[in-house]
This record gives sequence, C-alpha cells and structure tokens, in this order.
Amino acid sequence: NMSAALEEYCGSIFWNASYLQRPDPDLPICVEQTVLVWLPLAFLWLCAPWHFANLCKKAAKAPLSKLYICKQVVSGLLFLTAIAELALTLAEDYGPSSDSTAQKHPAVLYTNPVLFAVSWIVVMLCQESVRRRPRAVDSGSLFVFWLLQVLCAIFQFQTLLRDALNKEEIADLPRFCLFYISYGLQLIAWVLSAIADVSPEVKRISQMNPEARATFLSRITFNWFNSMVIKGYKRPLVQEDMWDLNEKDSSQAICQGFEDIMAIELKKARSSLQKKRNKPKTKDGHQNGLAKGVSQDVLVMEETGKKKEKKKKKKEKKDSESEYPNSWLVPTIAKTFKGVLLESAFFKLIQDLLSFASPQLLKLMISFTQDKSSQAWTGYLYAVLLLVVAFLQSVILQQYFQRCFILGMKVRTALMAAVYKKALVVSNDSRKESTAGEIVNLMSADAQRFNDVTNFIHLLWSCPLQIALAIAFLWIELGPSVLAGLLVMVLMVPINGWLATKSRGFQMENMKFKDKRMKIVNDILNGIKVLKYYAWESSFEAQVQEIREQELKVMRKFAYLSSVSTFIFSCAPAIVSLATFAVFVSVSPNNILDAEKAFTSISLFNILRFPLAMLPQLISIMVQVLELIHAVIFIPKHITATMTEGTYAWERDTEPVLKNVSLDIKPGRLVAVVGAVGSGKTSLISALLGELHSLKGRINIKGSVAFVPQQAWIQNATLKDNVLFGSDVNEERYRSVVEGCALGPDLDLLPGRDQTEIGEKGINLSGGQKQRVSLARAVYSSADVYLLDDPLSAVDSHVGKHLFERVIGPKGLLKDKTRILVTHGISFLPYVDEIVVLVNGVVSEVGSYDGLRASKGAFSEFLETYGKDESSNSDFEQIDMLPEGLEPQADGSPEDIVSSTLKRENSLRHSQRSVRSKKDSDDKKGQRLIEKEAMETGRVKFSVYLQYLRSMGWCLVTWSFLFYFIQNVAIIGQNLWLSDWTDDSVKYFNTTYPNHIRDTRIGVFGALGVAQGFLVFLGTILLADGSISASRSLHTSLLSNILKVPMVFFDTTPSGRIVNRFAKDIFTVDEMIPMSFRSWILCLLGVLGTLFVICLATPIFTAVVVPMAVIYYFVQRFYVATSRQLRRLDSVSRSPIYSHFGETVSGLSVIRAYGHQQRFLKQNEDTIDQNLKSVYPWIVSNRWLAMRLESLGNLVVFFSALFAVISRDSLNSGLVGLSISYALNVTQTLNWLVRMTSELETNIVAVERVREYAEIKNEAPWITTNRPPDDWPTDGNINFENYKVRYRPELELILHGITCDIQSTEKIGIVGRTGAGKSSLTNCLFRIIEASEGQILVDGIDISTLGLHDLRSRLTIIPQDPVLFSGTLRMNLDPFEKSSDEEIWTVLELAHLKDYVRGLPTGLQHVVSEGGENLSVGQRQLLCLARALLRKSRILILDEATAAVDLETDDLIQNTIRTEFSHCTVLTIAHRLNTILDSSRVMVLDSGKIVEFDSPSVLLNNKQGHFYAMAKDAGIRGGETTL
Repeated sequence: NMSAALEEYCGSIFWNASYLQRPDPDLPICVEQTVLVWLPLAFLWLCAPWHFANLCKKAAKAPLSKLYICKQVVSGLLFLTAIAELALTLAEDYGPSSDSTAQKHPAVLYTNPVLFAVSWIVVMLCQESVRRRPRAVDSGSLFVFWLLQVLCAIFQFQTLLRDALNKEEIADLPRFCLFYISYGLQLIAWVLSAIADVSPEVKRISQMNPEARATFLSRITFNWFNSMVIKGYKRPLVQEDMWDLNEKDSSQAICQGFEDIMAIELKKARSSLQKKRNKPKTKDGHQNGLAKGVSQDVLVMEETGKKKEKKKKKKEKKDSESEYPNSWLVPTIAKTFKGVLLESAFFKLIQDLLSFASPQLLKLMISFTQDKSSQAWTGYLYAVLLLVVAFLQSVILQQYFQRCFILGMKVRTALMAAVYKKALVVSNDSRKESTAGEIVNLMSADAQRFNDVTNFIHLLWSCPLQIALAIAFLWIELGPSVLAGLLVMVLMVPINGWLATKSRGFQMENMKFKDKRMKIVNDILNGIKVLKYYAWESSFEAQVQEIREQELKVMRKFAYLSSVSTFIFSCAPAIVSLATFAVFVSVSPNNILDAEKAFTSISLFNILRFPLAMLPQLISIMVQVLELIHAVIFIPKHITATMTEGTYAWERDTEPVLKNVSLDIKPGRLVAVVGAVGSGKTSLISALLGELHSLKGRINIKGSVAFVPQQAWIQNATLKDNVLFGSDVNEERYRSVVEGCALGPDLDLLPGRDQTEIGEKGINLSGGQKQRVSLARAVYSSADVYLLDDPLSAVDSHVGKHLFERVIGPKGLLKDKTRILVTHGISFLPYVDEIVVLVNGVVSEVGSYDGLRASKGAFSEFLETYGKDESSNSDFEQIDMLPEGLEPQADGSPEDIVSSTLKRENSLRHSQRSVRSKKDSDDKKGQRLIEKEAMETGRVKFSVYLQYLRSMGWCLVTWSFLFYFIQNVAIIGQNLWLSDWTDDSVKYFNTTYPNHIRDTRIGVFGALGVAQGFLVFLGTILLADGSISASRSLHTSLLSNILKVPMVFFDTTPSGRIVNRFAKDIFTVDEMIPMSFRSWILCLLGVLGTLFVICLATPIFTAVVVPMAVIYYFVQRFYVATSRQLRRLDSVSRSPIYSHFGETVSGLSVIRAYGHQQRFLKQNEDTIDQNLKSVYPWIVSNRWLAMRLESLGNLVVFFSALFAVISRDSLNSGLVGLSISYALNVTQTLNWLVRMTSELETNIVAVERVREYAEIKNEAPWITTNRPPDDWPTDGNINFENYKVRYRPELELILHGITCDIQSTEKIGIVGRTGAGKSSLTNCLFRIIEASEGQILVDGIDISTLGLHDLRSRLTIIPQDPVLFSGTLRMNLDPFEKSSDEEIWTVLELAHLKDYVRGLPTGLQHVVSEGGENLSVGQRQLLCLARALLRKSRILILDEATAAVDLETDDLIQNTIRTEFSHCTVLTIAHRLNTILDSSRVMVLDSGKIVEFDSPSVLLNNKQGHFYAMAKDAGIRGGETTL
C-alpha cells in the first residue's frame, strides 16, 4: 500500500499517531522529506509554464539591476548546495571509502537533491522571465513559492535541531550543515522576492502613479495607497494630487476594445435578425448608407448608440422590435471585459469556500474547550488557523471587490463614451424623441446603474452556491430539522420580493413626482426674471409645494414598507434559529442541543442571511438593467450630398418644410435668402447641412463648409479658443478676423482680452458679441462654402453695417468664397449677387436686386412691407463710407443689462484668475467649482447634525434610539440564553431531558427573538416619520427663500448650482440620510454589543480592546478625510462631462458642419479621464480601508479564541462558542460602521448646502402694511426725482441722478448706446435694483414704500427674451386663473394668435414644452404680448426684442401696442430707431444721465445732438419723419 511504499522510499517510518499525542508534537522525518518537500515545488512547477511563455516572447529587457543579480546569485548558490548534497550521497554510497556491505542510502536522498537542483534552475529562468516582462517589479507566484518553501522547511528545521539537542551530538554533520545553509539562503531569497525591482522606466511612471512600483505584498494589502491617504489627511486633496491612470484603465484603451468588439457583435446581431425576418432588408437605413457617401467610420459611430425605449412608445415598440437588433450589448460587455470577469469569478469562488471554514474551526474550538483532556497546543493551532483563514478570506475578498469595481468603472466609461459618440451622429428625427436632458440622463444615471450591476453580477451564481453549501453543513449538524429553518427562510423570499416590487412601484411614482417638481423648479429658475416682473412667484411656489406634498406622501408609504422589510430582516435570524432548534429538540428526546451544534449552526445561519436577502434584490436589479439593455439603434443620418428638386422634413413622418427646392449656386457668389417668418429660411440652411430628413432630391456641396447658426453657439472656453475652434493659430489671420468682426472694442472690455473664459452658453457676452464670435469662428476656419443664418439680426445697425462691409459683402474678407446669407436687413440686398425669395417652403423667385424689384413679384411686396422709405437710394451710398469718427462700438446686449453685467463680472472674476498662464486656464473649471464650494472641505460641523436632528424632532429621535438600544439588549439576552441552554447538555448528561425545561428554553428564546423584531419596527417607523418631517421643513424653507432672493443672486449664481440644491441635495436629504442614519445607529450598537459579549466571556479581552479602538479611530479618521474629498472631486469632475455633453448636443449642427467630431470625441475622452482619476483612487481607498479593518476584525477573532484557550479551565463551552461566533461577525460590522460614518458625513453635507441657500438675504417684503388703492395707478404719471442707483454697494453708480416727469398716456422712447442705463431704468421701476438715493413716484405714491408684489402686479413689461414656462398655454397667460376664457380668447385675437391656437388640437390646454421650444420665436414674442394685454395695467414697459423677431412680427406687435395701449403710459427701450420715431418724446441716455429729452422731430433737427448722430448711422434723416 501507499504508506509502505513511502516508508521504503524514505527508509524510515512514514506515519505514527503517537508523535502527536504528546505536549510537544512533531512530524515523522519521512513526512517532512516527502510531502512537505513536494508541496512548494509542485506550486512552482505549476506556475513555471506562465513564466516560460514570457521567455519565448522577444520582449524589451529591463537593464540588469543589483537586486536581480543578487536573486540569481542566491538561486545559483542553492543550486550548488543541491549538487553538493547529491555528490555527498553518491560519495557515501559508491565512493572509495564506502562500505559495500553497508546498507545503501534510501532513494529519497537521491531524488530530493535532484528535484531541488532542477527546481533552482527553473527559479533562475523564472526570474529572468520576470525581468523580460514589461514594467514588472516582482513576481507574486515566486513570492508565494518562497513563502511556502520557508514554511514547509521549518518542520525539518526544528526536528533536526531537537534531535541534535536530545542526543547532544549531530548524527549526520555534512547534511545538517547543508540543510541550514540552504535554509538561510531560502530565507534570503524570500526576502529578496518581496522587494520591488524598479527599472528606470517604471521609476519614471511611478512618480505619477505609485501603483506601478507596488510589489505583490503591497498590492494585496493596498499599501501603495498609503501616500495618498496621508496626503489626504494632512490637507484636503485637489485634482492636481490625483495620480495618472494605468494605461489599461484610461478611457481611450477601454473604448477602443469596446468599440472593436461592438462592431462585430452588431454585425452578428444584424445577421441573426435578418435570418429571423427571412426577407431581404429594403430599409434605406443601412444598405445604401455607403452609397450615399457615409464614410465607414460614421456608420460604426452611428450604430454605437443606445437608447432606452420610452414608456409612451410601447405601441411602436412592437413594430420596432423586429427592426432593430437588440441582443448585442451584454455580449459586447462580456467579451470586452472577459479577463476581469473570469478573475473575479475565481476569487469569489475561493472566498465562498473559505467562508465555510470558520464555522468548522469554531466547532473544533468548542469541542476543544469541552474536552479537558485534549492537548493545549491544539487550541493554539485552532486559534492560529482561525486567523490565517480569516486573513486569506480578507485578501481574496478585497481582490474580488477591487476587480468588480474596476469592471464597473470600465463599463460605465465605455457606455458613456459610446453614448457620446452616438450623440455626435444622431439624426434629427431621433434627436426629437429624446431631449438633451434625457441623453445626459442616459449618460449619468443609466451608465451608473450598469456600474452597480457589474458589482453584483457574480452573486447570480454565488448566492445559490452559498445557500447550497450552508444547507449541507447544517444538515451534518442538525439533520433533517434544518428543513424547518430553511422553510422559514424560503417563505421570507417571496415576502421580500413582494415588498421589493411594491417599493419599486413607489419609487417609480416618486421619480415621476421628482421629475415634475424639477421641471417646474427649472422653469422658475430660467424665468425668474419674468416671475419677478409679473409677481407670479406665489403661484409657482404653490405648484411646487403641491407636487412636493404628493412626493412626501409616497415617501412615507415607502418608508413604512421598508420598515416592514427591516422588521422581517431583523426577525429572520431569530425566527429561523428558533424554528430549527425547536424542531431539533422536539423530534426526539435524544437530540440534545450542545454548544458545538448551536453555535456552529448560528454562524452558518449568519452566512445564509446575506445570499437570501440578496436574491430578491438581485432579481429586481437584473430586471431593471434588462429594460435598459433593450437598446434601440437609431436610423443612421442621411448625409446626402446644387440642391435638385429637394423636399425636406424635420422628421420622417411630418409635413415637409421645403418643397421642390432647386438651387444652383456658382462658386464665389453672395446669395441672400429672404422671406417672411416661417417661410423655411433656416430649414433651407439645415437641409444644405444634411440635418433634414430628405424625402426626395439631393444636395451637392463642393468643398468644406462653415456655418453660423441663428442662435450663436458658444463653448465654455476662452474667447480665442472659441474663434480658433481647434484650428492652428495664425496670428496674422486671427488679427484680421477679430478686426473684421468688430471684436476689437469688445476685447478691451474683457479683463483677459481674448484669454477671458466665456461662461456656459456664452453667459458673459451680450447677444451681439456672441453672434460676432460665432461669425469670427466661421471666417477663421477659411472654408469654401459659408452658410450664414441671419448673423446680422442680433447686432446694432452700425455694427451690422461694419460686418457686412468688412466680412460678408463684396469687399469683405470672404469676397472670394461662396456665401449663402439669410437676412432680414433690407439695406444689404442691393449688394448681393443673387436673391432667393422663399414663401412657405417654396422658392418663389430668384434673381438680382434690381431684376426682382422690377418684376413686381413676392419680393417687391416684401420690400413694400418692410422697406418703407428706408430703402431710398441715397442711404446706400453711405454704407461704403462709414465716417471714420464713428468706429463701431461694442454693441448692445439683448440681455437685460443688470444681469449681463453681473454675470459678466462674475465670470470675469474667474477669468482674471485664468489669464496668468495657459496651464492654469486648463484646470480652472475644476478649481473654480472647488473654490466655490470650499466650505465643504474638512470635517462637517457637529451643529449640522444637530440641525438635522432638530428638524426631525427630538422626541422622535430619542424614542427611536431607545427602541434600537432595547432591541440590542434583547439580542444579547437571547444569545446568552442560548449559551445557557447549551449548558443543559452537560447538566442532563445521560439522563432524560425534562420537557418543561425544554419548553421554557424554546419559549423564552422565541419571545426574545420576536421582541427584537418589534422594537426595530417601532424604531424604524419613528425615524421614518422624523426624516419625512425634516425633508418637508428643509425643502419648504429652501423653496420659499429662493423665490424671495434678489435678482442679483440669480445673475451671479449659475442656475445649475441652484438646481443641484433642489435635485441632488434634496434627494440626499429625502433618501440617503435617513438610510445611512439608521444603518449607522444599528452598526454602532452591534459593534458595542459584540465587544461587550466577548469581554463578558473572557474579561482579559478588555486589555486588547483599548489599543484596537485607538488604531480603529486613526484608520477611520485617515480614511474619512481622504474618501470624502475623493467623493467630492469625483462629483466636481463629473459635471464637466455632462456640461461638455450638453454643450455638444446644443452645438451639434455647428460641430458637424465644421466636421470636428473627432476633436470633440477626444475632448470627451479627456474629460472622462479626469473623472476616472478621482474615481479610481476612491475605489482603492475603500479597499485600503476594508483591508485594514478586516485585519482588525481578524485580530478580534484571534484574541477571543486565544484567550478562550488560555482560560479554558474556567470557561464553559457555551460562552466560548458565543464569544467566537460574535467575533466572527464583528469584521463585517466594523467595516460597515466606518462606511456608514463616512457616508453619513458625506451626506449630511447636503443639509448644510440646503441651509446655506435657505438663509440668503431676501429682497424687500412682497406685501407691506402700506397697500396702494385697488385701482392704482389710475393715470400712469411717472416722476423720477434725482434718482441714483448702483448694482451693489461697492460698485459705481449706473444712473447719476435722473429727474424727469412722464405724463399720463405719453409714449416715451428710450435710446442710448450700450451701457447707457436704458434697461436699468426699467429695473428700477420694478425695484429689481433698489435706489441708493432719490425716489420714483407713480401717481404720487413713492414706490419704495410699497410691497414688491403690490408694485409689480400693477405694472406690465414685455421683456426682451420671450420666456415661457412648461405648462399649458392658459397657465402661461394667467397662472392665478383670474381671467375667464373669453378674456383670454380676446387677447389672443389681439395678439394675432387666435387662429393658431384654434388650430391646435387642445386649444388653450396646449402644452408648451420646456422654454417654449415647440413655438417659433415670433409666436413666443406674441404670447408675451398677449400676457401684457391680459394684465390691463396703466403703465407698459416695452423692452424691445432685438434678436429673433423678424420685421413682420415686429410690425404686428407695434400696431397692437399703438391701438391697444393708447390709454397707457408706454416706455419703449429701443434698439432700432425707426420703431420710436412716432413716440411723443424720446429720452436719450448717455452713461447714466439724460442728455436729451424731447420730441423726435425736434431732436432730428439738432445737427449737434446725440440722437441725430445715431439716426444718421441707422440711415434715418431729418426730413423723412412724416409720420
């Protein structure tokens, strides 16, 4: 048999149990020379093939380092010792001095040296292969091999020593010496294998990323991360402290792999779809894509997109399902990341198996304490084994989590990049069905959802595995009675599942309310100025509060539901163990519950808890994600490339906007496109860009294209970057472009000149400036074809003239290019080569100016309407000779000047900082946000916690804490009772177990179990009530305060930041804080309970508790400081991803027209990388912490076992079982406690941020005791008396003492250059800014004494930008529902909208989309007019809209105002002089003073006056005002 063969091989006895039955155990020498030699060598030989594979590759070798040479020398010496040993054996057996009759040495003395000699050569080869591995610093497998080798040889080490000491002589001196020499060398080799061998290249990399030089030991303990943690503890981390990413983690590497595999998968999915349909595909989507000139890579880009199915598309879904391949996303992810997936699966498997070793060791430990005869060393062995198993488990679990989180991060990155790539090429019809917000959502929320799922993916197989194993072990312990406990658990799964689906329903409902509420809040912030002008705040506040109440109602339901599930979850272990033990004891009188059985079972039940709780959650998460994966691929965009017979629509199934348009434009011509509003001018440009859906016909554009959209699109970058737009700098050309586009004077106004950072959406530029930057971008790109969509409308007339002359016109910078110009400016038409007239989407005539004028067609009508006498030829001569003196100025802002000045100042403050150097200006986005939120570094003040508790209500908090505390006492009581119960097995040994005792035991055990469930239930319900009242009060105070804050605040704060308070911070207060607060209390009590029980069992343990608590505290402080800051950096660096994305979506047509997709993709990758730089360390910081805490927990286990062994004579087995099974649980609880503490700290910040905005200083009260008469103002007289005003106390005056009287029903025009204070006048009337001196009287009442609502509700303004709110048309006109439907129809008729609204299917209930997107700009302007008509007040302020209104709408508005407001006092702020020539008086402002105030005719005849000069610019001259 086996052992006999081994005995012959060794020449000594192989196994004898008596070796172990003594206080100083030992192993037989044969075991030490066979099994213990083979083990490490087997490991080495298994790993060798991997190393040899590297030797075959021709890789760049690292230079020879001293360390490498040492390693090889040590291995060489070991080789020599092996050879020496072999030589010795040979010499002794066959040498000259050998005795031929003596017994030969056993085989082992030949084979072992040979084995070792070969192995050392293998080791040398392995070390060489490590040197050839690129960027390797050490080898984990070699380290483990040396460790095993040293550990296994220890046995032989001590046996030889013992023998020598016992016999007091050394039997075999040469072998004795050789063994110790080689053992010493092995120790050295082991130490050397743990040191990093850093090549110069790695050294260079590791300066920016220490992970590169981390050794195997440092990697498994995450020690390389220490430097970051220490840095984070000393001072808050900033983006500059982040380390570079590993190459394989950068977004480019991830996306590359993902996209390659995706292309293949999509092809497969398509072809299988083809087969399924079994009919050739005729959709012109994919097949003729190439024929239509779509380049290959665009096609790939096309198909990367994924879109969620909208719920409302359920009907279409059935049809579309068959059209799109949908099963490609999961395989793509799986194949891209298969390496990581397999690795993590392997780790998870080992970890699951190890987790069952602890209960078995616990069982042995208990039997050891019961059996007083067993040797003491077995106890110590068990204690050490518990430690080793726990340590291994920790290491493997952390590696598994690390892999999972990295995988999640990579999946999220790949999806975000793919969605972005998709968005760049999405066609217009697909863009219509998903707003930018939805796409950003897809990027943030849903990619995040995927991230979470990848962390759970392995639980799908590991949960069932754990359950199966636990049941098997329990069966061994308790036999069939396990089924009782199992039944209870299985019954809980559907209950939990039902609760989960129910609560998911509530959550979905809540999301709906949240979206609805956020939509209104968004509207409020976008239209805050209008709300203030019209005094409508309270209506909107009520709307938000109403939704909020519904939301809280659902939240309360949700909270109660979750407290039920908490109740079940906390009762579960008690009820399960009760059922099991009760059945076990009752089945037969022989079944006695002893400590071994009871505590092993309990620790097994503890293992079971997790997978059973996870199963329902897992299922629901998977369902959610499968919904997401139902990804629909958009139809590719048609980039069709003279336009012949083109018919185009915005979407596939809608009315065409252009019908049968044919154009043929010769190179180098300037073609103007004119037509009324809605005649399809912009659509024509879009069609040329390939943005429209072609129903028939085709377009052919030769050469590159530059495009200037109607609404300028400005990036958040420096002004110079906006002009260069990714091209190389050519200073000469750049200067001429800036000069030509009249940007010179503007640059002087900006603090950093062209290095000034422009805010989001160009916030610190006026409309005209934006338009000119947009034009400059086009001119600089020097393309062949220029498509100019009305670039001259937003600028003042003299600037427009300058632009036409220097840039667009026959003598401009673009004179040799092909230009298509959409325009409303009639004065330019004589200078163009050709005019195209559009009427309702059809080209009605084409020709030169004079030709068309003569033909008396549509064009001459157009001229009649708008031209009036403006177009008398004498004006045109002036165009060419702009008087030198009148250099074009930086022109007027169409935004209200207050806000634009404030916004400008605000962003300029940032930009001054960024001018210093180019490097700076790259990071300023991050810096700015962090600086802004600087209050958030460092620890959260304790007062914030108190504030939150106060808003919950002290009474509720105290009671719920009490309940939780008593519950914890009940748990400990229950376990003590159990350990007492198990002692019965000793007391009633070999006697029958009395029934009444058994019943008491079961009864009390059960009662305590159910009691704790109820206590938790009560505590949770009270906490839920408290947290809901906290949510309510925090949100209410935030909302009502934000609406009362002065306008200045909104101008200096990006709306995103305010929205964030309402969305993210309120969400945190609603959902995260109550959760983390509750978990924190439970964890804290759990840890304290555990320590208490261990100290109760082994009082000596208290000595260890103190130092461990200190270590714990420090680890926790270090971690929290770093982790919190990393979390912040993550969210700060995440917002640029979304804002860049939003920017891209809004500027799609521009980016595509210039063909800059690649550059934007690259930029997106860089932004994502910046974010990953803080995500990655955050993932590692969690592992770093877990590793350290688990080691602490493992030590708790070790010490509790150790002390149990030391004091085993005084302990009963029940208490030992209790204290160790508690200790086994503490590791997780400790981990959770730190997590919860840091989460609570991170989340409580939200309360701080909400409070911050709830405490901003308010504007004047809305209503004061001084109420005006109901019909005030009856006449509408306005008197300014020495009125002075400044925006903020520290700034200059903007109105320097204005005094004037405006009589009832006068019509006053207000003109002046930019910054003269025109808009400030209106703002003063509405008290948007308060007077610093002087007063304004309206009908004799000083307006500063009234409440703001009383004042503002009696005045009416038609603001510059027409702001609409999402809601019905009716709500937009009359939010308080004061007017009847008849009145509303009347005003709609007056505003020329009646027919339009009549034609809508829902009439007045027509829903206006966000920002009024579904109405044309002209219609929005008319709606604002209707709004004003409905208010019927005596004073009307008209802030004239410059930008988007064409002459036709303008005429409508002017006429309505003349007739309908004849009995009112009207103040018009004019940008176009001809609109105010019929006013009774004109006020000319210049730098805050009135310089002229008289009737227009008088002013026009004063040749020295300001007004005359302005009129001359606009081509209006004295004699012509015969109105």
